[in-house]
Amino acid sequence: MDTGATGGTGAAGQPSSRSRDLAEIHEGMSLAQKKLSPKYFYDEHGSQLFEAICELPEYYPTRTEIGIMRDFLPEMARYIGPEANVIEFGIGSGLKTKLLLDALERPVAFIPVDISGEHLLETVEALRSDFPDLQMLPVATDFTRPFPVPETHAESRRNLVYFPGSTIGNFEPEAAIDLLRVMYREAGEGGCLLIGADLQKDIEVLERAYNDSQGITARFNLNMLRRLNGEYGADFELDNFRHNAVYNPHDGRIEMHLVSEKDQQVSIGEHEYSLERNETICSEYSYKYTLPQFADMAAQAGFTVKKVWTDSKGWFSLQYCERR
Repeated sequence: MDTGATGGTGAAGQPSSRSRDLAEIHEGMSLAQKKLSPKYFYDEHGSQLFEAICELPEYYPTRTEIGIMRDFLPEMARYIGPEANVIEFGIGSGLKTKLLLDALERPVAFIPVDISGEHLLETVEALRSDFPDLQMLPVATDFTRPFPVPETHAESRRNLVYFPGSTIGNFEPEAAIDLLRVMYREAGEGGCLLIGADLQKDIEVLERAYNDSQGITARFNLNMLRRLNGEYGADFELDNFRHNAVYNPHDGRIEMHLVSEKDQQVSIGEHEYSLERNETICSEYSYKYTLPQFADMAAQAGFTVKKVWTDSKGWFSLQYCERR
């Protein structure tokens, strides 16, 4: 629950992509601890709910990250340099994108990559009014897998992969490294990465951020089941589940769950699954890092962290990385 979309079926809804998704869903629901990927949060309604979460007083990551950007964007732009292609993984509301594009020197093109096609196009249209001379090439796809970067009209000096919001924390360590490797590939020779990473902090602050008093996070969590019903032939009864989020200090992560309120059977595609009362489906991990932990992950993917910017409390970081 840390930024915009994190992947799923391609915009064209190709059968091969749907088959991969259904196989992934079946694998997760067959585990002793049932799991669903957080990428299924982000249809149009899920993206809108996430934008509402970002405005909540309990949810610190978005406002903290924006504060870091406002304080340090000129320095970030100097590290990135002029005439870059900006490839954003998961576009979100576009606010942080606008701040970055405003700060960069003569960006050549903006290439946002997001699974929620409608949300992607709406956000790009809004950005076009602010940057009418900037070529914008939206790509609706699952960015956890390599994808072709569109050709641009003008030649750039380098690619910048931009991944704000700490969505990297939604992936278990090996999967996070795999995603960083996709970014390494998309950055290309001489390319760089600007990425948000949430940092370890007081447990009370963390749990409050994922259990807001207005219940918007709960609606966001349950929206995953609604989406599976509509797009993948599932038959979840949403009233039979409730939201819960707790911090696991051993693994350094928030764990978000959908808790079954009763013994029940659910079907997804051709498969049926049994859930006991109080059994959970894990819908998201959100890892919180130390700076050395994140630097080690980046190194395993081929990046070197060159500069880190944080807020005064040390709650959140934006990290500039270069290909080795």
